[in-house]
This record gives sequence, C-alpha cells and structure tokens, in this order.
Amino acid sequence: MSNLRDVVQASLNCQTSPSIRDSVQEWSQRLLPSSDASVAAHDATLSEVLLESHLRTSRFGSGFASNASPVDNLIANITEDPQVRPLIPSILDALSAGHSDDRLSGELSELLGFDKIELVMEILSQKDAFLGALNQRHMRTANGDVSSVSARERMEAQFRNNALKPLFRAKASEDPEELPHVYTSQVTSFGRPGEKFLLPLGTTREDFEDCEEVTIPPARTVPPRGVERLIPIHELDPLARGAFKSYSTLNRIQSIVYHCAYQTNENMLVCGPTGAGKTDVAMLAILHTISSHMSRHAMGDNIAPSSIDRKAFKIIYVAPMKALASEITRKLGKRLAWLSIKVRELTGDMQMTKAEIAETQVIITTPEKWDVVTRKPTGEGEVAATVKLLIIDEVHLLNEDRGAVIETIVARTLRQVESTQSMIRIVGLSATLPNFVDVADFLRVSRQSGLFFFDSSFRPVPLEQHFLGIRGKANSPAYKKNLDAVTFRKVAALVEAGHQVMVFVHARKETVKAAEALREAAIAEGNIDEFSCQEHPQWTFFHRDIANSRNKEMKQLFDVGFGIHHAGMLRSDRNLMERLFEARAIKVLCCTATLAWGVNLPAHAVIIKGTQVYDSGRGTFVDLSVLDVLQIFGRAGRPGLETSGEGYICTNDDKLNHYLDAVTSQHPIESSFVKGMVDALNAEIALGTVTNVSEAVRWLGYTYLFVRMRRNPFFYGMDHDETSRDPELSSKRNHLVLLAARKLVGARMILFNESTESFSITDLGRIAARYYIRHSSVEVFNEMFKKVMTEADILAMLSASTEFDQIQVRESEIPELKVMMDEVIPCQVKGGTDTSQGKVNILLQGFISQTYVEDFALVSDMNYAAQNGGRIIRAILDIAMSRKWACVAAVSMALSKAIEKRMWPFDHPLKQFKLSPDTMYNLERWADEYSPAELATMSASDLGALIHLNERHGTAILRCARQFPTAKITHKLRPLNAELLQVHVSVTRSFEWDNQVHGFSEPFIIWIEDEDGLELLQYAHLLFSANTDRQETDFLVSIPANIPPPKLRLRFISDRWIGAEEEVEIDLDDLRMPVLNSNRTALLDLPFLPTSAVPGTHLQRSVTHRFGSFNAMQTQVFWSVINTSQNVLLCSSAGSGKSLLGYVSVIATASQLKGGVVLWLTPNRSFAKEAVRNLKALARSTSLAVELILDPSHIPSTPKGVWVVTPNVLNDLFLSASPIFSEIKSVVLDALHLLDSEYELAISSLLQSTQTSRPRIIGLSSCLHDPSDLAEWLDVQPQFTYSFHSRDREQSVMTTSETFTIPHSAALFRAMVKPMYSAIRSSPADSGTVVFVPSRKQCSSVASDLIKHCAVEGNVHGFLGPEAEPENLQGYLYRLRNPSLMEPLLHGIGVYHHEVNRDDQELILRLFVEGVVRVLIAPRDACWTIPVRANVIVMGTQYISVTPGSSNVQLKDYDIRELVQMQGRAAVHGAVGHFHVLCQSETRSTIMRFLEEGLPLESHLLEDPVLARWIARARASGLIQSPQDIMDVLSWSFLRHRISSNGLYYDAKTQSPEETLSRLADTLFTPSQVEQT
Repeated sequence: MSNLRDVVQASLNCQTSPSIRDSVQEWSQRLLPSSDASVAAHDATLSEVLLESHLRTSRFGSGFASNASPVDNLIANITEDPQVRPLIPSILDALSAGHSDDRLSGELSELLGFDKIELVMEILSQKDAFLGALNQRHMRTANGDVSSVSARERMEAQFRNNALKPLFRAKASEDPEELPHVYTSQVTSFGRPGEKFLLPLGTTREDFEDCEEVTIPPARTVPPRGVERLIPIHELDPLARGAFKSYSTLNRIQSIVYHCAYQTNENMLVCGPTGAGKTDVAMLAILHTISSHMSRHAMGDNIAPSSIDRKAFKIIYVAPMKALASEITRKLGKRLAWLSIKVRELTGDMQMTKAEIAETQVIITTPEKWDVVTRKPTGEGEVAATVKLLIIDEVHLLNEDRGAVIETIVARTLRQVESTQSMIRIVGLSATLPNFVDVADFLRVSRQSGLFFFDSSFRPVPLEQHFLGIRGKANSPAYKKNLDAVTFRKVAALVEAGHQVMVFVHARKETVKAAEALREAAIAEGNIDEFSCQEHPQWTFFHRDIANSRNKEMKQLFDVGFGIHHAGMLRSDRNLMERLFEARAIKVLCCTATLAWGVNLPAHAVIIKGTQVYDSGRGTFVDLSVLDVLQIFGRAGRPGLETSGEGYICTNDDKLNHYLDAVTSQHPIESSFVKGMVDALNAEIALGTVTNVSEAVRWLGYTYLFVRMRRNPFFYGMDHDETSRDPELSSKRNHLVLLAARKLVGARMILFNESTESFSITDLGRIAARYYIRHSSVEVFNEMFKKVMTEADILAMLSASTEFDQIQVRESEIPELKVMMDEVIPCQVKGGTDTSQGKVNILLQGFISQTYVEDFALVSDMNYAAQNGGRIIRAILDIAMSRKWACVAAVSMALSKAIEKRMWPFDHPLKQFKLSPDTMYNLERWADEYSPAELATMSASDLGALIHLNERHGTAILRCARQFPTAKITHKLRPLNAELLQVHVSVTRSFEWDNQVHGFSEPFIIWIEDEDGLELLQYAHLLFSANTDRQETDFLVSIPANIPPPKLRLRFISDRWIGAEEEVEIDLDDLRMPVLNSNRTALLDLPFLPTSAVPGTHLQRSVTHRFGSFNAMQTQVFWSVINTSQNVLLCSSAGSGKSLLGYVSVIATASQLKGGVVLWLTPNRSFAKEAVRNLKALARSTSLAVELILDPSHIPSTPKGVWVVTPNVLNDLFLSASPIFSEIKSVVLDALHLLDSEYELAISSLLQSTQTSRPRIIGLSSCLHDPSDLAEWLDVQPQFTYSFHSRDREQSVMTTSETFTIPHSAALFRAMVKPMYSAIRSSPADSGTVVFVPSRKQCSSVASDLIKHCAVEGNVHGFLGPEAEPENLQGYLYRLRNPSLMEPLLHGIGVYHHEVNRDDQELILRLFVEGVVRVLIAPRDACWTIPVRANVIVMGTQYISVTPGSSNVQLKDYDIRELVQMQGRAAVHGAVGHFHVLCQSETRSTIMRFLEEGLPLESHLLEDPVLARWIARARASGLIQSPQDIMDVLSWSFLRHRISSNGLYYDAKTQSPEETLSRLADTLFTPSQVEQT
C-alpha cells in the first residue's frame, strides 16, 4: 500500500500543471483506501486516473513540451477529448491484443464512433510507435530512481500493469468458438450481448435542407481461402449435371457448401444475401435425397427415371409466401422434369387430391399450410410420414409474427424424428443475420459442419445503400412534402442515368398515389419525357396488351413510363406489369413489398418510400420490418446485366439511426413464439404429442424461443440470475405452458387436470386445431353460438372471427359496400358498413352472389374473406355437429357449400353444371321450381320445350339432371330393447356417374334428428364411388321410459352439391317397443361355499385341487345347478366362474348315469377345444370319458360319457334322423350370447327331437339386457333364471376408454400408440397386457411402433419382465421359426396369430405366461382362441371387410360380442384387471352402454341364408315335405319367441307369431326359394 501511495505522491511532485495535480490529488483521496484489504478493488479505476495523469504530463510536462512528436500529438488529442478520455484503457487493451489491422479498425471504430474514423486511422498508422513509447518508459522505471522523473515513469509502469489486469478476477466469457464456414469481411461477435457489426469504411454522411443522407458503399469482397475453388459442372456426377445443365460452374457459395449439401445428410443453415444462389443449395440437397432413393446401378452416365423409388420419399420446400411458392414450383419442376420428379404447389390457393399427393415427390408449400397439413393425421397429413427432407426458405422470418409457425413446424419435425426414429433432414435458408448460431442450434445444425454464413459481399451485384432521414414530424404535411421531394429527386437522377427504379410503398392505394405524385413532379420539373418509354421497339405491342385491362390508373400511368403493382390487382394485371418492367418498357414501378417477397423482378435501384406500416392487429402504425428492408434491397441490381445496384430507404430523421444500425448491425432476431404458443400447444395436444405439462415443457425445448431465452433472458422478462439458477429454464417453460394451458381451458378447448398436470383435448380444441382456428376466435364462438341460428346469425358470428381483424373499413369503400348491402346481398348485416365485422359479412355475401367489385382493394379483401370464411364455416359446422345441434348444422352446411360454389341454396341446383348462359337463364326463368329429380324423368324434347329452347338444350339439361347426386333412402326399425331403437338405413344411388363430374368419390353425410329438427341424435359419413350402388348404416336412438316421440327425421346431405339433399320422415306412432323386464338377479352377500359341497369324492378332489372355495356368484347358484334337476339359465360376465359350474354339473351328472350322454354344446370349435381341455382336467381322477366330436361320422358307437359338440354336428345328426337324441340326458348350452343361425337351428332341432325325453338344460351366457325370452325358449322357470349385472364378477375389471376422431387408417393407429404405451406402462410391472388389433397385418406394424416409442422414451428394455434380460432370451430366439418375431421379443413384445408357426405360438405364450414378455399383440379374431388372461387394450373397434369374390370393401364395427369376449380376457385371477378401449368418438357411448347394461339378443335366422340351406337339405332328406313341417321346426326356434316380444324387429305384420311364421314357411317352401339357395 505504501508503494501505491508513493506512486501517487510522485505524480503530485511532477512538473505538471496545477489542474493536473488537483485532479490527481482529488482522485487519490477517493481511491486510496484506508486499509490494505481493499487495495485490489481499486486497481482498475486508479490505473485509469494515473494513465490520464501520465498522458497529460506527457503533453504539458517540461520534459516533453519542446520536442512534441506525432505520437505525442496523438496522445494529446486523445487526452483533450472528454468523450475519448474514459476509453483510453480500452484503447490500449485493444492495441496490446495483437489483432490484425482489419479487426483492430473495427474495434477502435466501435469504441470511438463513426465520427472519429480519422483518429482511428491515425492510431493505426502509428500503432507500433505509440506502444513503443510506453514500453520505453516502462524499462526506465526498473532503475529504482526516486527522482520526480522516475516517479512519473513508475506511475506509467503502474498503469501498464493495471491496464493489463482484467477487470474481473474470474474469466468473464469463453473464447469465441472458431466457426470454419463463416465468411465475412466485418468484425463480428456473432450476436454476443453488447456487440454488433460495424459501419464499413468509406461511409459518408451529408446534410440537406430536407433530409440527412448516409451512404454506405458496397462491402469488400472476402478473399478466397486456400482450399476454395469454383466447382465445374462437368466434374459433378450425372444426377447433378442433369439439374445444372445451363451452368458452367457452381458459384462461390454453392461450391463451398457442395460437399455438405450434396454428399452428406447433415442438417444445414445457409445464411447469405438475396440472389446469392441459395435456391441452388436447396437443389443440391434435393438431389442428394433423390440419389439416396435410386438403385445402386443407376448412377451411370444415363440415369433412368424408373430407377428412382418415388414412393419412398417426399421433399417439402417451405416458402414464405404463396407467390414465391409458385415461382419455386415452376423453377424446380422444370429442372427436375428429366427425372420424372413431380413438383406441385400445396398452398391455400392450390389444393392436392390424395392421388396427386401420392404421385408427387416435391411439395412446395407455406409455413401455415404445412402446419395445417401436419396437424391432420389422415389425407394430406399422411405426407409427413414419408418426408425425408424439409427445406425452410427465409428462416430469418422467425422474429416476425409468422415466425411462430416456423418454430411450430420445426419443433414438430424434430419430435417426429425422435418418435419415429426416422431420418428427416432439415435445411434452412436465410438472409444474413447476426445470431445465425442461435438459428443453427434451433435447427439442430452442427456448427462445425452444417453452418454456413456469407456476408453481403457475396451478393452477385454489389449494393450501395442510402439511408435518408426526412426532416419533419412523421406524417406531418412538411414531412410528406419533403418525402415526395426527396423521392422524386432520387428517382429522377436514376432515370436520367438510364436506370430502372422500383419505388416501394406500404399500402395498395399508395402505389397509385406515389406514381401520380412522381408524374406530377416530373411535369412540374419539365423532365417528364425522361420517363417515357415510347421509343421502346415493342411499345405499340405492349400498349395494345395494356388496353385490355380494366384498370384505368394502370393504363394512364403506362403512357408516361410508370407502372403499379400490388396484391389487390388481378393476377393478369400483375403478370403484365412484371413482363413490361422486365422488358424495360416501364422505367419506374411503384409497388408494395409483395413484389419483393413473391416475384424475382430486380431493378438497378429500389427506393423504400416511408417506413410507417399500418398493423391491423395492433390498430396503429409500426416501423417497417428490417427483414422487409433487407428483402427489398435484395431486389436492387440486375445480375448478369449490371455491375452494381442501389438501395434507398426514406424514413423519418428520428428513425434514421434505427435503420442504419439495424440494417448494418443487424440486431439479433428474437422469437415471436409466445404470441402463437396457445394455438400451437392446442395443436400438439390435439395430435396427442403433448399429453401433460412435462411433455409440453419438453416440447418447448425444441423451439427457437428456448434457444433465445437462454441467450437473451432480459428480452423475455427474466433476469440474468435465472439462467444461472436454472440453465435449462425448466421453471420458465413450465410457467409459459401453464399460462397457455389455462387460456385453452378458458376457451373450453382442453381439459386440464391440475393435480396430475395432464391434458386432454375437447371437441372444440380438436376442431380448432384441424381448421387452424385461433383460440380467440373460439372464445367469440362460445359467446355467440346458439342452438337455433339463421344464415344471418351464422354469418355475423363468422365475421366476428379474429382471423379477420386485419380487414379494416376504409372511408372510400363505404359507398360501394353500402350499395352491395342494400341492393345485392340477401342476409341482414349486423353492424352495417361501419364495422370491420360488417364489412367482412358484406364481402362474404357479395362473394357468394358473384358481385362485381370496382375497388381493387375490396377485391383483395373479398378474396381474403372468402378463402378464410370457407375454412371457418367448416369449423362452425363441425362444432354444431359435435354439440348435436341439427338446425345450426344444416344451415352451416348450406353456407359452407355456398361459399365454395359461389351460389346461394335458393339458386337452381343445375347452376353447378357448365350449362350455357342461355340455357341456364331460361331454366331459371321457366323451370325454376322443378327439382333435378323431376327434370331427370322428362325427355330431352319436353325439357327443350319447357325452357322455350330446342331439344339440344333439353339434352344438356337432361344429362345434368341425371348426373345430379340423388339417392333413394329406405329404413327399418329394429327395437333392441325397451329403451333402445335401432334404425337401419339403406341408401341407394340413383344418379349416373361421370368421373369428370364426380371425380373418384362423392361424400355424403346422413343424420337422424328429432321431430323439431333441433337435436342431432346421431350421424354417419357415407362415401359413394363409381362402383358403389348402395350403402347401409345403423343409428341407435334412445327411447326414454319406453315412450317414443311421434316422429324422427332422416336428413341425407351431399358434402359438395348444393340442393343434393333428401329428407325422410320416420313415423313412430305405431312403434311397439319390447316390454322392459328388469328382473336382474342381485348378488347376495353369502359366505363362500367350500369345495367340499361338490358331490363325488373324485370330482371334489379335482375341484379342491384347483381352488379352495366357490366365489359369491357360484355360491349363490350352486344349489340350483348341482343339486336340482331343473333347467337353469345363468347369465353373468366373462370370468365370473359360470363355466366352472357347468363343468362340475356335467361331470357330476355323467358320473351318476348308467347310460346315456351328457352333451356340451358350444358355438364354435375354439370353445369346444377349451371345454374339452377343462372337462378332462376335472375328470382326470374319474373313469369318465370326454369326447370331442367335430364330425358326425366320428360319433362313438356306444352313447355314454360327455360329448362336446358344435352346432353343425348336431344339425347333421338331426337331418340324418340319428337316434342319438333319445340318449341325451343333460345338455349344457355354452356361450348363448353368441347365438347365431347355426346355433339356433341346432338348439331348435335338439328341443324338437327331445320333446318326449326332455333332458335337463343348463344355459350359460354373458350378461344379457333381457334374458326372459331366452329362459322361456329353454323352458327355464323364473326362479332358476339368474341374470347378474356385468359388474358382478369375482375378478374386478376396470373398463376405461379413449376416443379419437381420426378415420380408420394407418394414421389412427400411429395416434393410438402413445396412449397405448402409457396404458401399458401404468400397469403393474408383474402384469401382462394383450393388445387386440383389427387384423393380422397390423400386428407387426403396431409392434414396430411400440419399439420406436420405447426408444423415444429411453426405455431400453422395452416390455421385458423385471427379471428378464435380453441376453437371456438368446436361447429362446434360436428356436423361433419366424425371424421377424425376434426383434419384438427382444423388447418384450410377442406377436400371436393363426399364421404364426404352432411351435412359435407355444413359445411366445410360454414367455408371456412366465412374465418374460409383458405385451402380446393379437388380431381381433384371436379373442376367441388366445388362452391367456391379462390386462387388455383394444386398439380400434373397426376393421376392413372384403366381400369374397369381389372388390367391395367395407368398414365395419366390431361385433359387440367380440368386445365382451375381449373384456372377459381382462378378468385376471387375484387382481384387478384393466380393459382399455381405444375407439372412434361416435361409437364410444354405444360400446360402453352395452358393456355396462348387457347384450341384446335377437334371432338371426332371417338375416342370412343358413335357414334356407338347412330347409333345402331337410327337403332333400325327406324330413320336410310341406310348409307345415317348416312351421313345426320354426315353432321350436328362438325366433318364434322374439317375434312375439319384438315383432317389429322382424318386420312382423301382426302380433301373432304363428301367422308370421306361417307366411315365412310358405315363402321358404317355394321352389324358387330352394333353387335360389
């Protein structure tokens, strides 16, 4: 400390001026601490004061005053400048770092400012002398001299030491990462906080009376590196050569990125100026993807297009605007045509059919459209599953409002890569931006190999930039006057120099105003002739073309060399303007930014006139986006034609430095994801990719928002400490997710369980995600939606959607809007012309009415309203359908088609055909009240006469009328029980099919509604094709309290054709519903009966060996089944133990018989084999024989013991008049709930044949809704009829469901994988799960999807048991006959179906039973044969049915009895079983109702040809000789009893079953019926 004080004292003793001594003394008192402990804390500040003292002494001290060198003068200049003086330590630090002059120039310019550029150059010119002088003084201080001179030199040395010390003792920041592919001539820190690009050398600043102008010269070219060279096209392989035919070499950027783009699968980010050839970089990536799907031998000199596997890949190119998408589609399509690669545009304007999607390899789309597509699991959405390359153009749009969409699709793609374990390459193309490293991290690009940055010096045409600060307050008259004057001055000078100019304004009407202002100024200045292009050799030809336009402003301006261009113009006019400007027939083109983004139309100079842009979302003017400025400047310069370009931006003088700094320094782009996060989260929840808060937090980790929050936390409302406390920002992400989730809950779009933090989508949320509806619009719908709404009400609600917020009312448009409202449109408009909602409403109705609009801005607004209105009205329709509001649904459907067809529902339906104007006019005049169906019945000549024209016109009308979609609808009422009515509907096509008119299919919707037309009870979608003549569907209608309404209504509506509707009234006045029999058997709370109650020692021992006591249900019915001879009917749920009682009864009865047979009748072979296996196990200790008889010829000669037979065997025995029926002493009828025609005939034959011997009958069935008729048929007394509730079972089964709205498709099963995985994982570790899928084909794909999901979740061992290890499975795997089963088994998944080798089946079942394998995947039909019980997941409840011998394919629902059987497999002994159903939302209620209340049971004898074939055989054998014989057989059938109870189900005309059966017998006995059979 004393040394430090000595240094200060020495400085005071120096020969310095009094002011210097005072300054040092003052600072020494402030800086010298009272104790040594705080010396270190003052070193840095003190060194700065001492340096200042030294420098002043150097300037004014006696030792240097007389011999001032240039270095001394330089030091004096620095110390005398109060702005520079505080920067001296930083200056010396920079000089001592040893950087190159270029970098040093940038650092010093940044420190001192642009206005000190001369000082910077002087320092650089004497850098070594400046540092040398300091070093020389340092050497002299080493002598220890205590003189005043030595003291001064020691002070200098002290400064040097302190200056070299860091301000912080710890390392302040990491050294910047060396990025190998960054090419820039500027000094940059790549977006580090507080640092930015520098103004280039040569920048000038000039002041004028009306503006200040800063001119920045073109950037210096980055010198080539040693390994760089332009790659000649002839060196490329044949594939690349074919796509670059017109090139001689790749340009510099393309050559640098060639290896990464074309020879690797690396994700890439290429940042470069506009026009630098980034699209060709995308082409290289596309070619690499194509080459990856070519056969190996195809890479020779001649590539055959057939060698490319086109179905194996899709390439998505995301362009920022529709216009740019069209341009890219044209360019890429032309260059890839030689490979037969299809390139198509998929935007809001251009849709693609499923067939077009299938045959297209490269799809050009926009961010919003691709977001919509990837939200859809089917149709267009299935494209996402085959994507191999995703190219995102203009990725620097991330900080715009649309940037949230880019973040959404990238995050979704990255998650898809992880979830499907697939390879999707991402290539980002961007303008130059400062924080490209952040964008690279977001796109998962390797900084070392995939990140390429090229500064503006790589522009094909060097750009000189002019920044003009216009004097005057923004938007004031003075400002506008100066803006016009400066703009004209620049335009005139450029035109005089022979250049073309594009003037960019920010409103459509401003294009005309700007052009007219320039014209008037030119006239006033007397140089209007300079703008004229009449000397152009093709001017006359162009003038004739422009005369055909109805845009009078465009025609007038063209005559004097001006043009206009904006999105509100007709496409033909815009194309004409582009063509004229490109041909240099226009010198000045006034346009909006649409031209810069959408069309590649360069000019020598571009001028941005003003930077105030109206933001409709905010309702105010905002600054023009810097990205728009860069894009517009990118149009300056004509590559190949000019050597330079000029870009001018005219802004308010207050904003000059903002744009100067922003365009040159380029502030880091930030994320705008928070604005769109609510809707993005809803989309992910709807897709099923996010199901809880944890997954949502993880999802946010894939966004650019997450990258920037960690880099720049202050911008997102966080302090710096938060990133150090929580580097992964889990808390912040969690907070954002909760905020978004609660907004969705408020809009009723999701359900959020706060305790479990789980999400589930609602119908509203699902519809909003599907139709791209904002949550704010859904909130509007929630307020305005009513059960009854007119067309005017729905249009008012639609117009209030926030999607139309950008449409504003302009004063000049009101007269035209008022005329439309008063004279054209049919519906009343709420709000009139004074509100934006009213304007949208008027425009929508005007669009439907095909109103001619004069104002071009209105034309654009009308198209926007129609495009979005068609989408929103479809969402409103779906909301109405989900709420079961029939009236609103019908009106919404009509309006949806009205917007699509541009005609009202009251217009004539044939207006949708391309009839001649005369024909259509006369048809509406003379036959407007005739429906198409009525017209179709007339002749061509009659139709010609009807419309007062000739037969030729009548023929055209007749053809259209016959092609107009109509149908014949019939229905049958089928009561299923006292409170449930089935309406069977048959729809027959009655129109002529024409592929050119109808396409591949015609979609219809059919629903059933109440008599008032308010409530939609149920609906179904039907699809007709050229080969489909008939479709059938069933509706289930609840009839509360057995009191039906007077009527119902069927409504059949085409999804595409206006007027193609049918209504059918269903009269229910004569409806007779079955009487409700609610005699459920209550399960009594009885002590469990011990097995000692079983009769017979041997049988008792066998039963006791299996279990200790009977359960509650068995105990309750034991006496009736075992100890009485009464017939018994036992209906209970699967797994309740009823079959065991049947087995005990059979063994006990057979053991007591001295002769005769006990029969066990089962519905099919699988049940028979299972029964034999269980009966033999019980009879093992007895001498009782148990025989399985599957063929009548194998009947034992001696009838004794237990016979297990199937219905076909019993029917054959009856038809052969076998005497065996007299030997039957007791019969157990198993699984009566599976009663089909064959089974019913077998039981009827048994009852008829044993009416004298009357064997005892025990009937076993699953829970039935009403078993009374079944009991009566089997002659079971009420006290021996046991009908338990489905929940009454020993082993509890928890039944749950999860619904989906995705149609039956591969996408549906992909969506089900995640909930299925979660359900499996939530089950106990020692329990297994059986997954039932619709068919055998799905087994392998579902197993593969499960394995992929295990990988995503980091579940290495999959579903192997707790004790199982993959290594231990090797011995089992070697025994497998089918190698495809190995991979699933290694992950604990077994595949079981009838085509699996029997040995493999047994091995898989063994591993499953032993707990080695915990998941078993089986097809639907395996539910009858699979011999295991476990938790059950039903993966879909629909399957594809193909009619044998035809191409007729139908989608059918599972039989409810199959679901009951699957539920029975979930009854696990000693544990709670889980039965989880994944099904369509519309079928859930029906499934759960039947599972809860029991099955309906009806006769099927009249539904299939089994009865007719049986009668034919009986007649052939002589058993049936008359209708009376048929009547006798049917009198013993279950049909006879059901006709009496539920005659309407069988179309019985009378209540007398005998009369109905007699009529049926007569019909069946006719020879024609027998011949038909």
